Amino acid sequence: MKAKTKTFIYSFILTYLFAAAGGIVTYFGMPGFEAVKQPALTPPSWLFPVVWTILFGLMAYGAGVIYGSGDSRMPKAIFFYVLQLTMNFWWCVLFFGFRLYLFAFIWLVLLLAAALIMTILFYRIDRRAGLLQIFYLLWLSFAAYLNLGIWLLNK
Repeated sequence: MKAKTKTFIYSFILTYLFAAAGGIVTYFGMPGFEAVKQPALTPPSWLFPVVWTILFGLMAYGAGVIYGSGDSRMPKAIFFYVLQLTMNFWWCVLFFGFRLYLFAFIWLVLLLAAALIMTILFYRIDRRAGLLQIFYLLWLSFAAYLNLGIWLLNK
C-alpha cells in the first residue's frame, strides 16, 4: 500500500474515532437536548449526524493532505487539528453529557478559535485543505448560536 494511501486511511480512522466517541455521548444526551426549549432555526435532530459525518470527512481529508505534505509547518497544523478534535469531543461531554450549557458555550468559543487557527495553518500549507475547513467553521458558529440560545432559553 502506498504511503499516501496509508496517511489518508490513518487520518480518517483517527478522525472518525473522535467522531464516534462524541457521537456516543451525543446519542445518550439527545433526549435531554430534545426536552429543552430550542432557539429559532434549530434543525431537526436527524440532520446533526448527517452534517457532522460530512464535516468530519472534510476534516479528515484536509488533515491527510497536510500530514502528507512534507511541509515544515505540518506538525503545528496537525497539533491544532488533534487539539480541536479533542475539544470537540469534550464539548459533547459538557453539552450533552453534563448539560452545562454556559460552560459548553464558552468551551465552544475556544474550540472555534482552535479550529480557526487550524484552518489558517492548513490554508498556508495547502489552500484546498484550508478551504475545506470553512464549512466546519460555519457549522461551529451555528452550533455556538444554538448552544447560547439553549442556555438563554433554559436558565
